[in-house]
Amino acid sequence: MIRVCGRTDIGKVRSSNQDDCRFGLTSDGNLAWSVVCDGMGGANGGNVASSMAVESISEQYLHYFEETQKFTDNGLRDLMTSAAYNANTAIYEHAAEDTQLSGMGTTLVTAIVYDGMAHITHAGDSRAYLLDSDGIQQITTDHSMVQEMVDSGDLTLQQAKNHPQRNIITRALGVEDQIQTDYCEITLPQDWYLLILCTDGFSNCVEPETLMDFAKKFQGQDLADQLIEEANKNGGGDNITVSIIEN
Repeated sequence: MIRVCGRTDIGKVRSSNQDDCRFGLTSDGNLAWSVVCDGMGGANGGNVASSMAVESISEQYLHYFEETQKFTDNGLRDLMTSAAYNANTAIYEHAAEDTQLSGMGTTLVTAIVYDGMAHITHAGDSRAYLLDSDGIQQITTDHSMVQEMVDSGDLTLQQAKNHPQRNIITRALGVEDQIQTDYCEITLPQDWYLLILCTDGFSNCVEPETLMDFAKKFQGQDLADQLIEEANKNGGGDNITVSIIEN
């Protein structure tokens, strides 16, 4: 039985929450989905961009789930790619119509779990982690300036964590008229797993080892609540969002 939950929190420092998330199950309980976004942009731009992305992608998912008789890997991949593309277009065009929203955008990490497979699409530095009996694995690779510096050997992972430009991302929905997202499929363990989607307000405050420790003690919404609380205990310097899909 697949379960999905999530929570977003303003954190301890920000005056508004520019994160957004939505998640759900199909009526038969065989498919779970989640969308997590972290908005950016002056005034209310970040709030607008993240809420537009979450709403647009969620509605496209729900329509597809209702209209499609049989889900395939290729079909789900195409759905996720086109949903992100359409959300990007909607945000970009909305920003062009309102100068106060110029430059707004949002990260994206989204997952669909069906028939033992996780389908994941992302842009920006919101992440997906897989926890199972073998440990924890970061599934996504950040689209960020510091990640590029790590990849080129100019920074270590430890240096990247505290780098002053660690918040500069290289991909986001809504900033340009086109968007390139990364997509992957992973085979899920048959016994136990947790798929965690989160914004950088969480991943910057909670170490992967701590995440694993909490997963052994809590589950479902209790786990999401405990993880948000832990991120706030560790500073809560940004908005914090966590969504969990588990079997």
